[in-house]
Amino acid sequence: MTAVTVLDLAPVLPVVVIDDVSRAVPLARALVAGGLPAIEVTLRTHAALAAIRAVAEEVPEAVVGAGTVLRPAQAEAAVQAGARFLVSPGWTERLLDAMRASGVPFLPGVSTASEVLALLERGVREMKFFPAEAAGGAPYLKSLAGPLPTARFCPTGGIGPGAARAYLALPNVGCVGGTWMAPPEAVRSGDWGRIAELAREAAQLRRPGAVAC
Repeated sequence: MTAVTVLDLAPVLPVVVIDDVSRAVPLARALVAGGLPAIEVTLRTHAALAAIRAVAEEVPEAVVGAGTVLRPAQAEAAVQAGARFLVSPGWTERLLDAMRASGVPFLPGVSTASEVLALLERGVREMKFFPAEAAGGAPYLKSLAGPLPTARFCPTGGIGPGAARAYLALPNVGCVGGTWMAPPEAVRSGDWGRIAELAREAAQLRRPGAVAC
């Protein structure tokens, strides 16, 4: 990811919760087959780190990352497991330092203009906007583009395919995070074909005028 950032790998960043490590590899393969190579595995389950390790080892075409990073130790553990990027719902000075020290790209979470300014002062220009819909949605991010043009966002939280289009039309949005392409019931039943098809549909939600990488 030296020439392309996490925000530019695909229009949608799948945000997945994996509670059974045996589902991690087939899920990742289905998402990649659908055109979504970047995958955020949230650190919300005991299986998350093992899932990241399995995907990193067995699905090299995937760019697997860790989400819901809340503590410095989690950032270190995720990278050791093979995470190639980190995502947090918010940030503190200690967590920001740890993510920066990890050596991989990271998206600290913000929901206010002041938080964006604080990160810009620290040289961070790529961020997660969370919880996107509850925090003001696409209109809020559109209002930030004028005064804060150097900040780029991955909005996540309550976004479906319909709302995704509005976000992707904004100049300061690189991609959106979402869960809709990996429905829990499809993951539980192993319906990888359905997930691949939903991923294909999500991969078509590109910024107006953008071309496939």
